[in-house]
Amino acid sequence: MLRIALPNKGRLSEDARELFTDAGLEIRAAGPRALTASLGSEFQALFVRAQDIPEFVADGAADAGVTGFDLIRESGRELEELADLEFGRCRLAVAAREESGMRTLADMPPGTRIATVFPRITRQFFDRCGLRVEVVPVSGAAEIAPHIGIADVIVDLVSTGSTLRVNGLLELTTVLESSSRLVTTAAVRADSRKAKALEELVGALGSVLAARGKRYVMANVPRNTLEAVRRVVPGLNGPTVIDIMNGGDHVAVHAVVSAATIYRTIADLKALGAQGILVTRIERLMA
Repeated sequence: MLRIALPNKGRLSEDARELFTDAGLEIRAAGPRALTASLGSEFQALFVRAQDIPEFVADGAADAGVTGFDLIRESGRELEELADLEFGRCRLAVAAREESGMRTLADMPPGTRIATVFPRITRQFFDRCGLRVEVVPVSGAAEIAPHIGIADVIVDLVSTGSTLRVNGLLELTTVLESSSRLVTTAAVRADSRKAKALEELVGALGSVLAARGKRYVMANVPRNTLEAVRRVVPGLNGPTVIDIMNGGDHVAVHAVVSAATIYRTIADLKALGAQGILVTRIERLMA
């Protein structure tokens, strides 16, 4: 039974639990504070801090893990990415006080003090930029540092940017884009049994991710409008067309479409004479 390290709390934990459950890997634990749980019948979940997951995987305590790309990079451990799980999207950004006069990295004077929870990434970034700075590691709440004289600039995670604006900070540039990733090690991949199990896991999770934002549309349309219908519902490889018993001039068309444009899709189908339009959610989608 492979061990998968999952975040033990926070939004990453909630999203990871939802994704695994939707993929048919129900999390069954002895209680809400349990440190381990079964994931379906083939995996075991280990619940640990998101920032510790790269270490657990790299050291072999877990065969794979789910955590943020920012935490993976900060750990410096050699891990192999199996999949971008798409949740927890954010960016690591450089920001300064609005009244500092800094608007770009070029405005930063040599020796600028930078407070951050990500000292490794920050040092590497400014080394690549050829800028001499002093990195001040902090354990949290980096946005307060410029206001109390600890640092002139911060490097911190940004989602919408509202926290920066509330604290009078201006974003100068992005260091990296982050989202949750499923990672493992080369040693685990070298084990054919474990590699096969992880490949199946990636397929299951990927099918759920592919289905999100999609809808399955079924409608009876006049046969002579099929070319126009194809443009409205192109599907993955073209719509599926099925003859209807006693359907006369109508045929059934089935297709996967974007949920974001479903309103327009339905309107366009109705304009082409479609009848019996049915839209359903998709649980999984395998390309």
